[in-house]
Amino acid sequence: MLQSVRGFAIPIRGLAVRATVRIAAVLGLVGCSLAAVAAQQPLVEKLVLFDTIQPVSAGQLDRAIAQANADGAAALLVELDTPGGLLDSTRSMVGTILNSRVPVIVYVAPAGARAGSAGFFLLESADVAAMAPGTNAGAAHPVLEFGKPDDTMSQKIENDAEAFLRSYVMRRNRNPEAAQAAVHASHSYTAEEALTEHLIDLTASDETQLLADLDGRTVTRMDGTGRVLHLKGARVVTLQPTLREDLLGWLINPNIALLLLVGGALLIYLEFNTPGTIVPGTLGTLMVLLAVFALNLLPIRYTAVLLLVAALVLLLLEAKFGGHGVLALAGIVCLALGTLTLVAAPVPEMAVNPWVAIGLSLGFGAITFFLVRLAVHARRMKTRLGADALVGSSASAMEALAPEGHVLVEGEIWRAISSEPVKVGAPLRVVGHEQYLLRVTPVDSQRPPQTPA
Repeated sequence: MLQSVRGFAIPIRGLAVRATVRIAAVLGLVGCSLAAVAAQQPLVEKLVLFDTIQPVSAGQLDRAIAQANADGAAALLVELDTPGGLLDSTRSMVGTILNSRVPVIVYVAPAGARAGSAGFFLLESADVAAMAPGTNAGAAHPVLEFGKPDDTMSQKIENDAEAFLRSYVMRRNRNPEAAQAAVHASHSYTAEEALTEHLIDLTASDETQLLADLDGRTVTRMDGTGRVLHLKGARVVTLQPTLREDLLGWLINPNIALLLLVGGALLIYLEFNTPGTIVPGTLGTLMVLLAVFALNLLPIRYTAVLLLVAALVLLLLEAKFGGHGVLALAGIVCLALGTLTLVAAPVPEMAVNPWVAIGLSLGFGAITFFLVRLAVHARRMKTRLGADALVGSSASAMEALAPEGHVLVEGEIWRAISSEPVKVGAPLRVVGHEQYLLRVTPVDSQRPPQTPA
């Protein structure tokens, strides 16, 4: 019986091996089929721009287009929602889109999104311009970052922006007159109006519908050649921001940059006031450097920088000389005005929040005034050492002074001389010293003499 069982073991084991080989072969064929399907499936890479247009946005777009070119993507989809931003960054991003080998689709979405000001320039520069229902685009009149220009300069800036827009809108076969109206008259269009005015190529309620509607469509590149988009069943891969982009996006917020600058300045002052602590100075230096780096990416008004310097000078003068609070108040006002106008923001989203500026000015002014006053007082007290520090202190006679004897001052025994005889235990006041000999006077004798009637 044992032999027959063993006899059956060999065939069963052989069947198991053959079954395993067949399963592996089937799985291999399925894997090869899936790989072939994935290779034939078009790739669309997606970048989401949901912020103001500034150097960080320009860097993100550069990286996305480079990635799409390297991966051989069928298109780059840019989902856009922006109130506008800096003109220099906008020009850089438009140039990147116009020179991209991969077709770029700019899609204003979701519902409620907008392509305002600088965003309108980006929308019109794309190979395919699309909007979701419930979105709007336009209001692209340029705003000068450093104050209001005269009429001639304003006309030059406007004409330059219009020519820049015309230079690629016409090559994209879109309506240059309607595009210029967005610049000249700050006109804004809904998705339906933009489609009617031939400013965009189509509207789509979502990303899936957009890619389905674009499949098989021919787009005209900047060199005049046509290119057919094959986007049916496309695999969409969203490009995530890098750690560097996340950090820069956080730092470029003017409110954050201002808080870092003020907090760092206070920590550095604390290090100077109490040398050797190391940590406040190191952390403060790092914060100030980060703030300077962030502000360097933003348009800064130099008049506001002068106001900040003036505020610091006024607070120092108030702490050193005292002006009944007038100098401190003037310093806080200069500080508030300087922080409010520090960033020459073309759109409100890039400006310093008024509440942040006012709260920061009041807090920084009060803390600076208090710390500097303490420092000035400490510097003045440094000269009063030994017998100098006892002048004005109370004392008591340990023995009769006639005129010299021993007195007790702040728990210490000193030899003292009095201008008049003093009894044991009499209260005294230290009025001066000659080296290590104190000059004292009875407390009662310090009363001012009465003027005769």
